[in-house]
Amino acid sequence: MRLPKPTVAPLAGTARLLTAAVRRLTPRRVRMRLTLLYGVLFVVSGAVLLAITYLLVTHASSNVIVGREGGDVSRLTRGPDSGASLGLTDGTPPTLDSGLGDLREHAYRQHQQGLENLLVQAGIALAIMAVISIALGWLIAGRVLRPLRTMTGSIRRISARNVHERLAVAGPADELKDLADTVDGLLGRLEVALDSHRRFVANAAHELRTPLTLEHALVEESLMDRDATVESYRSNMERLLAISQQQARLLESLLTLSSSERGLDRREEVDLADVAEHAVGIPRSDAGRCDLDVEIRSAPAPMTGDAALVQRLVANLVDNAVDYNVPGGRVEITTATRGRQAVVTVTNTGPEVPPDQVERLFEPFQRLGRTAGEGHHGLGLSIVRTIATAHDAALTARARPGGGMVVEVAFPLRKDALVPALTRV
Repeated sequence: MRLPKPTVAPLAGTARLLTAAVRRLTPRRVRMRLTLLYGVLFVVSGAVLLAITYLLVTHASSNVIVGREGGDVSRLTRGPDSGASLGLTDGTPPTLDSGLGDLREHAYRQHQQGLENLLVQAGIALAIMAVISIALGWLIAGRVLRPLRTMTGSIRRISARNVHERLAVAGPADELKDLADTVDGLLGRLEVALDSHRRFVANAAHELRTPLTLEHALVEESLMDRDATVESYRSNMERLLAISQQQARLLESLLTLSSSERGLDRREEVDLADVAEHAVGIPRSDAGRCDLDVEIRSAPAPMTGDAALVQRLVANLVDNAVDYNVPGGRVEITTATRGRQAVVTVTNTGPEVPPDQVERLFEPFQRLGRTAGEGHHGLGLSIVRTIATAHDAALTARARPGGGMVVEVAFPLRKDALVPALTRV
């Protein structure tokens, strides 16, 4: 006979009801919870102290010495059966007469009454001190939480307009001081992020406003020129088309930058060698015009990531190396594995790059000796850095002696290629 399995649904429902009841009965204010905690701890510790005192007094009063006429001394001893026996101190047998029995009973009742009075009075004292402890706990909890209320009020007053303000809590290096310093550090990082966001928006607006102004001027010129010919219209339309393509590239770069900042939506197997060969295979007008020597040395470099973003990263590095070069210059693309990393390196000749300006070139809309009118918006390297950050890759860049730059991006090596790579090393 197979017994039915016990259902756990009623037990689960009861547990949920108990949990909801406890949450409903629990005070929401921290000060009230601390006060109740202090009060409960005092009552429990007082009850334990009262019990210990009662046991000690009971044990100490288990033997009662009584006197008798004639100078004999007797001892009233409580036995295990809660009764009493009377014995003489000189070792003689006890005399169980009626007077001594009354004395024994009186001493025993007096002893029990004293214990009861002790218990009642101690209970009254414990109740009085419990009320006093709750009041003191309320005051102490308020004192402890006062710095938190001050910090909460200060944080509520801080907004985007006064994010430069800080809590600046003074005092000993305790947990509250650590919390205030942590909040100040967070506000500092938030201020830097907001300033960077404002600069990005201002630069993006400027980059978008410039071609729009030029488009408006070209259209207005075509409309106002009564002697315009087909050739002039065609020339203006070609210029408008070039400006439109430039705006499309800018918007595409902004969208790529925004999407890569959100992180990776998908991961797939990618080989940097294939990505680099594809990037080099794309024809570039500047490479042909400047007679650049583009060389690739590829070795398998497997990694895991978003293939489209990795292709954009390598393409931006190659475009930057080609655009910021000199006639007869050189571009080298190298892929390889190094330890636990899949590495792609792009090296190019070109104008001298001050070493202190290398880091600035990876900020949005930052250029070195170029203007937006030449089709360079200063977003290529910033997109490279954002994509590298999204893939947990290490990005390093340095200026080459004699001109140009060396940019290296080291991705985490794919797990299935990690063991063979370590064996080779």
